[in-house]
Amino acid sequence: MASRILARLPIDPYLLALAATVGLATLVPAHGAGALVLDQTVQLAIALLFFLYGARLAPRAVAEGLAHWRLQSLVFASTFVLFPLVALALTTALRPWLSPNLALGLMFVSVLPSTVQSSIAFTAIARGNVPAALCSATVSNLAGMVMTPLLVGLLLNAHGSGFSAKALEGIALQLLLPFALGQIARPWLAGALARHPTVTAMVDRGSILLIVYSAFSAGMVAGIWSQIDRTGLELVIGLSIAMLASVLAITTAVSRWLGFARPDEIAIVFCGSKKSLASGISMANILFAGQPVGLIVLPLMLFHQAQLFACAMLAQRYAARTTAPAEPGLAPR
Repeated sequence: MASRILARLPIDPYLLALAATVGLATLVPAHGAGALVLDQTVQLAIALLFFLYGARLAPRAVAEGLAHWRLQSLVFASTFVLFPLVALALTTALRPWLSPNLALGLMFVSVLPSTVQSSIAFTAIARGNVPAALCSATVSNLAGMVMTPLLVGLLLNAHGSGFSAKALEGIALQLLLPFALGQIARPWLAGALARHPTVTAMVDRGSILLIVYSAFSAGMVAGIWSQIDRTGLELVIGLSIAMLASVLAITTAVSRWLGFARPDEIAIVFCGSKKSLASGISMANILFAGQPVGLIVLPLMLFHQAQLFACAMLAQRYAARTTAPAEPGLAPR
């Protein structure tokens, strides 16, 4: 009965789990030795998450998708150039009313890679170019392990923050190394992972819930909720929606101006407008160690919900305009 009620709600059930995790961390935060054990567990969870991602990824799929270089270039530019420019303009304009940590959180959202699962799912619902979406989302996540910390370093240094090259070392050890080991183990694990997708889903979502609990536990100990008021929260929600709407509108207009076929336009719009919650929270835990991570990732959690709502509605609109699935890859390459 409860599952039926949740299925009818216009909210992703996983977002409800995230909200419950934040509530648990607020009521029962980890302290002392428990916090140290939790921190070590989180590091292992992050490593396992990216190890399994490496084991699932087929290098052949990436190589084939890269042939559609015009589409991939536009998605890459949207993810790592357009998004940061839009976020920088919005946060600069409203900086007098926005706390430094929330402004940093919004900028952090803008430099993250695209999602994988939801980008592909929405592209499929909208009858777009699914192979191109798979490649775009995958390449975005791979590039994000390098581009995101570099862009974060550039933005933080511009604001006088103490970003260190140790953060890049942390990314390499906790994300890139497990991913590379997963690629090496792929011949032995890929088949089993494909037959048991529930295992990877549990690790994926469970790891994020654990990281969120750790981040907000540390935030509670540091007094996170005393650093944000209702006005600040409403402003972050409004800026997240404005940032998403701007990128959706620009990617749609540019795709049509460049003459992409409808299936390719759909892949560009969905892959170029997404930001990965999994990669974002994992990286934030490394890049912002010693800072109020819970407050910094709050804009990401709000943006994630906004992108799910917006893209779900947009996918249905695209699908309604097409009476039959279109052939992918019709645009010139």
